[in-house]
Amino acid sequence: MKMSVTPVLASYGWLGGVTELSAFGEVQAAFERGDHDDVLLRTAAILAERPGDDASHEIRARSLLALSRLDEAEHEVNDAVRLDPDEIRYRELLAEILAARGAHRDAAAEFARLARNDPRSAAWTLAEARERLGAAQPEMGVEAARRAVRLNPTDAAAQLALAQGLARVGDASGAIQAATRATALLPGDPAAREALADARWLGDDDAAAFAEFRALAGELEGPGRRRVVRKALVLYRQRARGFRALVARVPALFELAFRNAWIHVR
Repeated sequence: MKMSVTPVLASYGWLGGVTELSAFGEVQAAFERGDHDDVLLRTAAILAERPGDDASHEIRARSLLALSRLDEAEHEVNDAVRLDPDEIRYRELLAEILAARGAHRDAAAEFARLARNDPRSAAWTLAEARERLGAAQPEMGVEAARRAVRLNPTDAAAQLALAQGLARVGDASGAIQAATRATALLPGDPAAREALADARWLGDDDAAAFAEFRALAGELEGPGRRRVVRKALVLYRQRARGFRALVARVPALFELAFRNAWIHVR
């Protein structure tokens, strides 16, 4: 994530003296050009002189996040939070780093704290919803997604998160409604279409779900394609009888027949 640190300079008094401005200006320039190793070197020198400089800990955390050195990034942002617990920017960065580490439950808790401090912020509420789903807390994810939708009913990402959460808790009707709204707001979006296919499968509209999985498999690549093909295989196995059951037992044969539309679900 690329950001300007000019507001940081003003917030922490770096603009008050030529030496400080020059030192942190060079850090800013290094960050802006993506030279994160230089950022780390320069901020290490700054912190050797001023160990309690929270702004330096923050930008170090951002550079370490960019370098995928997540444990170190978390350590640095925790230092920034310790030095200024009320700074929202540090709390948000901590939540982002926790999410990148896969610590979804902790990230959700941080986003929830931010959202409580500013209940009108749909972005933090939506981030909480996503992390709750990642943390296998679908009920809490649905609750957060509903709050995000109430804040902005036309937010496609919030409708999508709500659809995914409702599908996880087994609410087929609600999931279909939310996914339909998401696809209307994001025409052709693969994630929204997959969420709608999932909801239809949950609602026993297997033919429509299978057809959408086939369409997505023709458009997606890599993990996304493998995921929808796997879903289609599971769905087909649930319905297969006789010769179809034989096809379903051989994944390579199934994928060939699936790709060429030789098989269907009714």
